[in-house]
Amino acid sequence: MKKVKGKVAVITGAAHGIGRRLAERCAQEQMKIVLADFDEPTLIAVESEMKATGATVLAVKTDVSKAADVENLARQTIESFGAVHLLFNNAGVGGSIGDLVGPIWERSLEEWDWLLGVNLWGVIFGVKFFLPIMLSQDTECHIINTSSGAGLIHGSMLGIYKVSKHGVVTFSETLYFQLARRGSKVKISVVCPGAVKTNIMDPLVKHHGRFGNEPTVDDLCPDDRKRFEAFNEMLQSGMSPVHVADIIFKGIRDEKLYIFTHPEVKDAARLRMEDILQERNPTI
Repeated sequence: MKKVKGKVAVITGAAHGIGRRLAERCAQEQMKIVLADFDEPTLIAVESEMKATGATVLAVKTDVSKAADVENLARQTIESFGAVHLLFNNAGVGGSIGDLVGPIWERSLEEWDWLLGVNLWGVIFGVKFFLPIMLSQDTECHIINTSSGAGLIHGSMLGIYKVSKHGVVTFSETLYFQLARRGSKVKISVVCPGAVKTNIMDPLVKHHGRFGNEPTVDDLCPDDRKRFEAFNEMLQSGMSPVHVADIIFKGIRDEKLYIFTHPEVKDAARLRMEDILQERNPTI
């Protein structure tokens, strides 16, 4: 998709991080923009800021883990702008301290529901309600699903998070083949970023206690605390979301399925694949 000026973009998770920078980039490209996020106060503030710059923007409070919310997002998009051309299934959450460093079997079913609901079902619902509209338009369109480098690698950390993000990768790959077989004008990309300086760690604080007796940083053993601190430091020194948005737009114009932002993600994915192909136990 080479020309986006005047087209309609829908962005979930648009109030923060990568989503917000994608919204700003869409405004620079002179697109009409639908902002979706669960954080309504911040969402409304972003809408106001963007309108003040002259952008054409609509904010819709949306919990992407709920089918009815995403269906409503699609309906309001069409009612307001009559079409949709870019869909960024970008909303995502990072989980608890327990999911970051703890045993996967100790995670509560509530936490499984929450992370899979936002990170995986949010993408599924986005495609379910927007793709039929795009197909009926019979024009160039593009769906961009945000996974993670964690969706391509193995390891002991981020158990539920990795499950959700691996799911987004294979879901996107399946869409790629199915759309290609029918010669569709709708293209698909899956973004697999490494460390990006966002607030994805905020749920570790904001949602503490939501899933039962979750550990705090002070509860962690020395080794787990070191891993937590290293992970947090990696994010704080991560790539700017503005740079990530630039890379994503280049991937859209190049019609790339896999969009990478960090070379080290490829290295980690290569190691995992070599373990699989050589039928050896995962490299620790």
